[in-house]
Amino acid sequence: MAVTDWTLSVATLSRMERDRYSFDEEREVQLEDGEPMLPEQTRDDTDRGWGERSDSRDDWLREERPPHWD
Repeated sequence: MAVTDWTLSVATLSRMERDRYSFDEEREVQLEDGEPMLPEQTRDDTDRGWGERSDSRDDWLREERPPHWD
């Protein structure tokens, strides 16, 4: 009886795989020119990804600029 159960399981699995692939082969995919699927910049490429603050210190550096830099 165990052999029959195993054969039935293999036959059912094969039929399920065949049915699943037949649906994928017939499925139409609509391609749209919208937002990109992947971002142009990853989080690791940003200051925040490296644990730094996201705000710019440029304004502070301009205000605190030493006189000998002029």
